[in-house]
Amino acid sequence: MGDNDAKPSGEELEKQPPFPLTEVDKWVLSQTDEEFHLHDWDELRNIVAANALETLKRKPSDLRRYMAWSHEIKGQYGSMTNYILQHRLLWGPPPFKYISSIPFHKSSDYKILLNDWPYGLTSDTTHIVVWSKTPIATDDMNGDVTHESRKIIQEFVYRTFVKRLSGDSYRVIWFKNWVRLQSVRALEHVHVLVKDATKEDLEFWTGEKV
Repeated sequence: MGDNDAKPSGEELEKQPPFPLTEVDKWVLSQTDEEFHLHDWDELRNIVAANALETLKRKPSDLRRYMAWSHEIKGQYGSMTNYILQHRLLWGPPPFKYISSIPFHKSSDYKILLNDWPYGLTSDTTHIVVWSKTPIATDDMNGDVTHESRKIIQEFVYRTFVKRLSGDSYRVIWFKNWVRLQSVRALEHVHVLVKDATKEDLEFWTGEKV
């Protein structure tokens, strides 16, 4: 292998990151894992309720690994979108053919997966991503979901996740990042956080062994 094949150092990645770093990202990278405060359940509920999604953070070590992974994936596949399509969703290239124009209405139009790169969460919380072939309408002004989209997602989350947990809505939180906060913008997705999910719950939702 030549010199050009050498992996960049963490310092080099921070100077030339594979994606734009927010001020929060830069602050996280200035810390050690020991200094980092993990998001606990009550804090997550408050963050999502306030729609303060920009405050969600990965652990410093996880963020550095995510940056290195993103750099490598972009080098191999051209983009994270291409990687996700080829290895995680297996949907083929966009535009996607979907059965229903209503997001999450038909099971073949979406896929539930564990998040490979979750935020820095306490161990009782599982981070899930629901990917959608069907477009999810957002507000052109701020990039947040529309009122109608929010209602559709809320109903989907209830019937898919909350009902599985005997209707305990306290244990499930969902959010969709505003457009400017999305690291994979070309693919529609919603984040679902679940408290105290069992292995059986996760395998039921994802259809994969965990």
